[in-house]
Amino acid sequence: MFFNVRELELRKVHFDVTFPPGEIEFFDPGLRQVAPLEAEGSAELLPNTLGEIRVKGRLSVTMEADCDRCLESAHYPIDSEFDLFYRPAPPAHTRHPAEEVEIDEGEVELAFYEGGGLELKDILREHILLSMPMQRICDEKCRGICPQCGQNRNLAPCGCQTKSGDDRWEALKNLTTKGI
Repeated sequence: MFFNVRELELRKVHFDVTFPPGEIEFFDPGLRQVAPLEAEGSAELLPNTLGEIRVKGRLSVTMEADCDRCLESAHYPIDSEFDLFYRPAPPAHTRHPAEEVEIDEGEVELAFYEGGGLELKDILREHILLSMPMQRICDEKCRGICPQCGQNRNLAPCGCQTKSGDDRWEALKNLTTKGI
């Protein structure tokens, strides 16, 4: 669904859509959508703002990713509201690529769009990616895989003895601080 600025000038646009798994590309091979993504909300052109668009709504989806500790698949349900603001990007001829531009605190919460509007799939993709945890783990108690034999320690103990430190630092333990 594309939110056209010209259409938003006339009226607020409401949406209630469902995207099946695979319809939105997340550009992360380790992240998969496993349930339909349901989104509802509205988009409107804010008055007196020179083209600022507000997209407000709610989405619900279940994502799947490999656990960072044990590499098994884990589900991450996302059910959240969003309230986003987009402003037209400054024209390319008015900005220099290497030039730093200072923004005020209010602009930190803004995103930019180019062309005649916004694509809903892009908005939802961005919100989902930002809603995913930084460290994706299947369970807080996940014991991960053994660094020596590769056994998933959640399934069975491996019996490997793990060293407490790095041998390369052993020589530093013998140093003393004389005369300090």
